[in-house]
Amino acid sequence: MSILKVARMGHPVLREKTRPVDKHEIRTPEFQKLIDDMIETMEEYSGIGLAAPQVHESRRLFVAVLDSEGRGEGEPVALINPEITAVAKDLIEGWEGCLSIPDIRGRVPRSPHITVTALNREGKRIEIEARDFPARVIQHETDHLNGIVYVDRMRDLRTLSHIAEWNKHWLGIREQND
Repeated sequence: MSILKVARMGHPVLREKTRPVDKHEIRTPEFQKLIDDMIETMEEYSGIGLAAPQVHESRRLFVAVLDSEGRGEGEPVALINPEITAVAKDLIEGWEGCLSIPDIRGRVPRSPHITVTALNREGKRIEIEARDFPARVIQHETDHLNGIVYVDRMRDLRTLSHIAEWNKHWLGIREQND
């Protein structure tokens, strides 16, 4: 497995709509290696999700850990050609970060309850009902597949914060040198 280079905000690959993955492509060794490399890359950078465009691949694929607490605990899943349906019509603002926009956080409105249909890494159709944090992760990663980064969805750019200031002023966590 390999750690892949992560595209940063400003790279054109992050603004392109990705191509659907052909079902016959999924079980190939190359595609399975891509999934494994994406999982390893996500874990290396302490991410909770990673979409294919973030590693310079224009395919409708993302990997994520969908634990309800957002601690990145549990087995990563691969979702291929995801289609989201919002169950809740209201939007809830919550904090998001992104491996393509390192050390920055912002508040983003998302549906707190969704369903997603997709293919798994074996090419089988699955449906996941997700609420709260896992729903946020799925929507964030699916946005990447459509050329959208989270700052595009922010209602108030004044919440954009460097992680050190975010920890201090929004979460009340002080660094030892403060």
